[in-house]
Amino acid sequence: MKKIVKIYLLLAASLLTTSCSDSFLELAPISNATADNFKSTDDFELAINSAYASLYTVYHPEGPVSYCNEQMSDNAIMYNISGIQADKWQFKDYSLMTTNTMVYQFWQDYYRAVFSTNIVLDKIETASLSETYKNDVRAQMRFLRALFYFNMVQTWGDIPLVTKPLSGDEAYAVPRSPQADVYELIKKDLGFAIENLPLASAIPSTKIGRASKGAAQTLLGKVYLTLGDKTSAANVLKDVYNSNQYALLSTYTSLWGPNVKNTKESIFEIQFLGGSASAPYSRYYQTFYPNNNFLGFYGSGMNQVTDDLYNEYEANDPRRDLSIALGYNNGTTFIAQKYPIKWTHTNAPIGSGNPLANNNFMVLRYADVLLMLSEATGDATYLNQVRTRAGLPKFGDAGYPTSFAGSLSTAIEHERRVELAIEFHRWFDLKRTNRAIAVLQPKGKAITADKLLLPIPQIVRSQNPAITQNNGYN
Repeated sequence: MKKIVKIYLLLAASLLTTSCSDSFLELAPISNATADNFKSTDDFELAINSAYASLYTVYHPEGPVSYCNEQMSDNAIMYNISGIQADKWQFKDYSLMTTNTMVYQFWQDYYRAVFSTNIVLDKIETASLSETYKNDVRAQMRFLRALFYFNMVQTWGDIPLVTKPLSGDEAYAVPRSPQADVYELIKKDLGFAIENLPLASAIPSTKIGRASKGAAQTLLGKVYLTLGDKTSAANVLKDVYNSNQYALLSTYTSLWGPNVKNTKESIFEIQFLGGSASAPYSRYYQTFYPNNNFLGFYGSGMNQVTDDLYNEYEANDPRRDLSIALGYNNGTTFIAQKYPIKWTHTNAPIGSGNPLANNNFMVLRYADVLLMLSEATGDATYLNQVRTRAGLPKFGDAGYPTSFAGSLSTAIEHERRVELAIEFHRWFDLKRTNRAIAVLQPKGKAITADKLLLPIPQIVRSQNPAITQNNGYN
């Protein structure tokens, strides 16, 4: 247990050390050619922890994956009074401008994350350490780099592709690479990770939270689906399915809670440690709670649930009430405002006005694998395992709701939305299946083909004239 706490503290320290002295980080793509050399395994373990700490930013409840997948979809709105409101509402309204400060922040966040992997990959090559250890380090970093680039290419399309630390002058001159080239790197990185990462069951307790072979396979399956290669997706996802490493938990409620961590259903999970302001505590509870201070802290009102998402659930689907609260109490007055509750930590200690929550965040889980398998194979068997866990009629059986029974693809779209609600999947899902415009336009979203990508921040183009702009934002 002491070793695990030490890892959390190293992650917290990494957050502090990677958020300062960002002169090169003002560039895009960012880099830092003056990073200290690493020699010992302790040096590299600190650097690895720093790379994993990037997940706290990328998957922050107000981070880039959250904004894209929830605010730009039909799942969520916001009642959020902090920050530059106009910039935040532009995501929901599809009115993003090239000067949007959050788009620029997200660009920086991602390239900081990529740099944190590239510097380790660069330094490990000349380290006098065992080849076994070096390959494990390479695999960890290439998995994370693939994850970051996969999110980025879905967000911006063509992006500067940086695979090594660069000087400032070099960073200014890097153009955008075609999406095809970005995806080639992602596939190569994940292929290496699959060959060199351990099975989940072989990861020692002192390194819980690090990527496994199954995590790399699951991510690669999603990449193949995004590229339209269902055959390759099915093959790699079946490897996960047949690995005996993962399983659905018996009930949906078993997935959630401040002390529910790294279960058999979890494939890749971000680790948090609540109870102390100096540790990396979980912020989802506070950020997703309505914007008031009735519980001793101010909620941020982020990703408040739409009626459309709430009404997507079947009336007897237990997942609805385990995922969404109808509102909150102000004394004896009930305030109707739907919000997510998967990451609730009711009795979390309060520090400096913040609930120091303990909930982890699952980036990849086994239910996602099953639903992707149905998408890749056209076989409803996998989807029906998810529905059986929820106690609902199977697709194809009497009692299955007629509104989703028109095709298996419609059934999968529905199931992914309710099973994975507010877990940062929806917009990327709709884009992958070419359904974003058809689904979102009738619901009042001003989405067009050009708006399927975010703008390249204007400040980036001012710094680097080689970087072009996405269509519709010139």
